[in-house]
Amino acid sequence: MNTGIIGAGKVGCSLGKYFVLHGLSVSGFFDVSPELAKTAAQFAQTRYTDNLETLVKESDALFLTVPDGLITQVWNQVREYPIEGKYICHCSGALSAGEAFPGIKDRGAFGYSIHPLFAVSDRFQSWKELSHAYFTIEGDEEHLEEVRAQFASFGNPVRIIRPEDKVKYHCAAAICSNQVIALIEESLCLMEQCGFEKDSGLQALSPLIEGNVKKVLGNGTEQSLTGPVERGDVKTIQKHMEVLGEEDRLLYRLLSKKLETIARKKNPDRDYEALRRILQ
Repeated sequence: MNTGIIGAGKVGCSLGKYFVLHGLSVSGFFDVSPELAKTAAQFAQTRYTDNLETLVKESDALFLTVPDGLITQVWNQVREYPIEGKYICHCSGALSAGEAFPGIKDRGAFGYSIHPLFAVSDRFQSWKELSHAYFTIEGDEEHLEEVRAQFASFGNPVRIIRPEDKVKYHCAAAICSNQVIALIEESLCLMEQCGFEKDSGLQALSPLIEGNVKKVLGNGTEQSLTGPVERGDVKTIQKHMEVLGEEDRLLYRLLSKKLETIARKKNPDRDYEALRRILQ
């Protein structure tokens, strides 16, 4: 199966390299910037073209690795060519295949969303870490197992998900990847108020951040939970909320309520009623 890649940015470039290294035949790259397509092709050791129709004709599968907002726009160009029997794929975490490729069944093609659960941050380095990434797949039932098996053959863990779960799944990834950064920024701001510089505050917090992540990955959230919420230390939590502004206090309270739920699972015999009352 020849696979063409439309979009030579970070995701396209990384997947192209990954596919070639795992023996998948990549028919080439296309991008609105021929220079980007040429660079990606050289990096992945495959070809490029400045003609979209040529790539479509030469490919059995097409990956539309463009920004989410452009996927349907590019699909509307691709659908004008003969695509019967071809696999049309995108890599958005939030969009289902049906949303991204309206009318695909009328064209006789098969649509799939194939998302690496991984933050692709560099065109020429991220492929090295793709081997550890989970791939989630959703789309046309007719060849779904075939697509799953292809990615599983690369050695990646693969999970098929329902189209109606795509947004919830992507929200989970965003919270874990992006919103954690917001919480660390909140901690750094408080450290600055205590006299730390940004760099020294991050250095001071690093053992906590790294240690916590390792514990969660090794033991899960329940067994990794420590701190005043887990202990039911009402006085300390009250003091924390007193030093925070209104918006930050709301964030602290909401997160502590979530932690209190975890704490109850970890310590079913411990009384958390006083803590629950102040968090309400």
